[in-house]
Amino acid sequence: MDTKQFLRSILDSLQQIDYVKPEDVPNIDLYMDQVTTFMDSQLAASKRHDDDKILTKTMINNYAKNNLLPPPEKKKYTKEHVLVLIFIYYLKSILSISDIQGILNPITEKYFGNDENYSLEDIYKEVFSLEHPETQNLMKDLAKKFNTSMNTFPDASEDEADLLHTFSFICMLSYDVYIKKTLIEKMIDQMASKNPETKLSKK
Repeated sequence: MDTKQFLRSILDSLQQIDYVKPEDVPNIDLYMDQVTTFMDSQLAASKRHDDDKILTKTMINNYAKNNLLPPPEKKKYTKEHVLVLIFIYYLKSILSISDIQGILNPITEKYFGNDENYSLEDIYKEVFSLEHPETQNLMKDLAKKFNTSMNTFPDASEDEADLLHTFSFICMLSYDVYIKKTLIEKMIDQMASKNPETKLSKK
């Protein structure tokens, strides 16, 4: 596969990953069943397997129990609850519950239900507005890593080359994720040291 074919396939995959626009989130309060149905419909394309669950009642209850999601109001969830759940969904693939708390709790404690300076919706819009330019940067980086991996093991036989090139590319991507995850964890630790009153789960 050449670089153009590779980038085209990657771009097609990225375009299938749903971005939940703030205006798509209902402005009315939802019961738990309605929240799980909404999340499943909006983020279905991001599933790895068809039977994967985007969000379940047990997950929502655990998030609330672990002080990650503010409690519902009379068993109903506001638009802000849904936005927090979307943040959790994207973060939980690489971070532990306690680390997500370290990121989200200072935000929810200051901005959830409070729009004096910034509302939670304002923050959501600002953060996800970075999606398009970041995707362009990501495509350039992926192309560079892909080309580098294709030049590894120059003496490999034709039968071996595909496997070794793929393995090299996966290792490069994994190292990139490892470095970024380590950086995120260090930043979370710094945030925790500045906000010792924030209660983090050890589970």
